[in-house]
Amino acid sequence: MKSGNAERKLKSKQIIVVKHSMDSGFLELTQLLPRWVDLENVVQGEVEARYILKIAADRLTNLKSGGDSGAEETGYLVGALVDRNWERIHTGHFSQVPLATRKIYAIACCFKIFFLLLESTSPAQKDACSEILDKAQLLGCMDDWCELKVALMGYLDKGGAVSSNSSPLPTLEPLTRVTFNCDIPQLDAPSLEEFQTKCFEAGQPSLLLNTIQHWPALRKWLDLNYLLQVAGNRTVPIEIGSNYASDEWSQQLVKIRDFLSRQFGKDTSNTDQNIEYLAQHELFSQIPALKEDISIPDYCTISNEDTPGAVDIKAWLGPAGTVSPMHYDPKHNLLCQVFGSKRIILAAPADTDNLYPHDSEFLANTARIDASQLDPETYPLVAKVKFYQLLLQPGDCLYMPPKWWHYVRSEAPSFSVSFWWE
Repeated sequence: MKSGNAERKLKSKQIIVVKHSMDSGFLELTQLLPRWVDLENVVQGEVEARYILKIAADRLTNLKSGGDSGAEETGYLVGALVDRNWERIHTGHFSQVPLATRKIYAIACCFKIFFLLLESTSPAQKDACSEILDKAQLLGCMDDWCELKVALMGYLDKGGAVSSNSSPLPTLEPLTRVTFNCDIPQLDAPSLEEFQTKCFEAGQPSLLLNTIQHWPALRKWLDLNYLLQVAGNRTVPIEIGSNYASDEWSQQLVKIRDFLSRQFGKDTSNTDQNIEYLAQHELFSQIPALKEDISIPDYCTISNEDTPGAVDIKAWLGPAGTVSPMHYDPKHNLLCQVFGSKRIILAAPADTDNLYPHDSEFLANTARIDASQLDPETYPLVAKVKFYQLLLQPGDCLYMPPKWWHYVRSEAPSFSVSFWWE
């Protein structure tokens, strides 16, 4: 009898937790979870994932109807599935990871979040769930569950924990525009036809002026507290060190709030502080609210392809002194400066052999030379290279055709957005 009473008390406690979570908006979130019929195609041939996700989907369906959850046991199984697919993702090169594995990892993370929230909706638990959701986006594939992702993000961020736990950040002063020698053509808000003729078809790097003045980002992002409020809870990959080609360079997953505090906070006098760079990251896919502050320039619609692919949007945020060494990208590139300024040095694809590309596959698109301090004794062929210099200032856009080499150094705290397309 005692054992039966204890079991009934435990079951009653689980139901109370479930009802509390439902009262807090949890029920609305469960409506967005995929049904088992939606998952069957994803887990074909994956016996372990099929078994666990079927149980998880059924358990949460029972929650909606007020049934016993069996949450603890199912949550344990889902956690094991997350760990198993995390290991698979980190075995070998990321580009070789099957899409199904990334999808299973992503949806398993979402189920894990739901079962953790059944245990508690405390700020600390929500913070832990936010990290899981970010990893699902960074490592997994959530293309099929975008609505669920956005709803979960809003639920987990609700309450303004960032603003209460973080010190205020400065609002940056707009930079005064300076005159700088520009070695490439400058076009003032060119039309699509002008851009297509003078830039795209001519394969001509060009500085485009007054083309993104309508972006709210140019005004709003100067207030770093706005970025803190909108994005502070997100976990992102940060480069440690000013130059990714150096031996000291590394990467870490960190909260944006910690990154902003260290690199832009009031106490930046610590000379031992490493330069950190949020570089080449798909931030706007991860944080849709920030994407509302920008727009894809119409120039990106011009293509040689019959059916142009999607435009890749990358974020570049960091303090003064961040460096992207001389390298090239395989796609058309429109680099737009929101705040801060960047010194840029360009070289044509024809000079590739004279720029001493690295031999390794990982750095094959990166030059061994330091474009800011040429060393002709070590690299004599650089004497043959025609370099082009410019200063990218707030509101400017730099168009670079595919495979044009470019060196980029931030002259001030900087936020840039790049658009890559074919």
